[in-house]
Amino acid sequence: MSEAGTLLTIVNAVVIPLADGTGWFRGWLAVGADGRIEAMGEGALPPERESIGSGEVLDAKGAFLAPGFVSAHSHIFTSGMRGMTPGEPLYGWVGEQSTFIAGADEEDVYWFTLHGCLDFLGNGVTSAYNFTDSRVVGKYDADTDRREIYAIRPEGYLHRQFDAARDAGLRTMNAIRLDSEFQPAEEAFDAFARAVRYLEASVPPELSLGASVFGAVQWSASAQAARDEVRAMDEHGIGNQAHFLETSEALDQQREKFRWYEEAGALRPGFLFGHFVHPDTYMARVAAQKGAGMVWQPTSNGRLGSGVADIPRYRELGMPIGVGLDDQSCTDVSDPFQNVRIGVYTQRAVNQEASVLMPREMLRMHTLGSAEALGVADRVGSLEVGKFADLLLVDPSSPDTGPVWDVHAHYAFACGLRNLKRVYVGGQLVSEDGVSTNPLAARASAELHSRVREVASRSASRSTERLAW
Repeated sequence: MSEAGTLLTIVNAVVIPLADGTGWFRGWLAVGADGRIEAMGEGALPPERESIGSGEVLDAKGAFLAPGFVSAHSHIFTSGMRGMTPGEPLYGWVGEQSTFIAGADEEDVYWFTLHGCLDFLGNGVTSAYNFTDSRVVGKYDADTDRREIYAIRPEGYLHRQFDAARDAGLRTMNAIRLDSEFQPAEEAFDAFARAVRYLEASVPPELSLGASVFGAVQWSASAQAARDEVRAMDEHGIGNQAHFLETSEALDQQREKFRWYEEAGALRPGFLFGHFVHPDTYMARVAAQKGAGMVWQPTSNGRLGSGVADIPRYRELGMPIGVGLDDQSCTDVSDPFQNVRIGVYTQRAVNQEASVLMPREMLRMHTLGSAEALGVADRVGSLEVGKFADLLLVDPSSPDTGPVWDVHAHYAFACGLRNLKRVYVGGQLVSEDGVSTNPLAARASAELHSRVREVASRSASRSTERLAW
């Protein structure tokens, strides 16, 4: 490290900041000892920076340097469930997933989550909103709109998911479900508060993007659930993301519950609808007027046949829009480049207009837009001085993707995981050529494989019979 405390300097890069008012440029970027971007600029590294020393200096050799992707909607514990229920829509898929995970304990979910977090990092996702798996063991029946509850796990089951994201080094906003429908309400609020305190005490501030309410009214039987979620938001000064109107199944039943959130006062800045594929005109307009946003999962919505969110309408209404990778079990490959392409291409196909969503706009949604929706854009989402140095080095020449006509289009459309060479979090290398630098990576893989088979056996999941290895 130099006298100036510079940790890393990357030179000779095509820098794609994805900051508003800033285009791409050929130049350099320096990371301070605090893991934040301390300086950046066009052209060669200034002589004054060379004279004081620049810590490690990496020559990008013309590769793209861009911010890490932000997944604004993720269920990271599902890393061992890829390919599960390949032909089921949402409720059938959730039912099988719930049956499987019912057999997991707190150490199982730790390793499942750790593996998923390392997978995210290796694929260029450096920040994520993570819906932790609920302590409640049960199964939802969409036909009756009821949830059958088998047990409530110890609080350590939730806490170990926080530990896993911390140990992986992934910046995470952790969503906690308020289980007030399934245990005495005050006990549920106390458990929620203990989870928030555990998160604050156990995860370093630089890795924690905060806590959030895991909105669950879609699966609730009473409007009281919405009021309880608002109470948790107010008591802890946090936001809420609710799965809502994701699937065309039981649509009238889902739409009726919008009113529960509206009357409870949940709709406000910091409240996000996850998916929001099937709202009517009134719901979209009111949500936008109240300052609520939405998070779009193009790959997941396609995989489950859920539908296509009306992104042009939400943009017209001025809604904050984030983008997420959802479950590893319904995206199968946690690939943000694929998510970008599927998002752009489906919008163009549905709207029959090639310019309805441009590559830079989609890249912004999956980085800075997601950070804005989550309320953390002061820290992550773009390459700007003072923000965390969460960086992707993507080489369009290895393998060769041809001449670059348009930087943003080439990055979004022609590049992918095969071109992703290095991933940095806070200026620290966390993955190179798809290989994690985390000392737990090899063990995480071994634990995942052994524990998935054991959990499937304990849970009597029909997926056990289909496990090839």
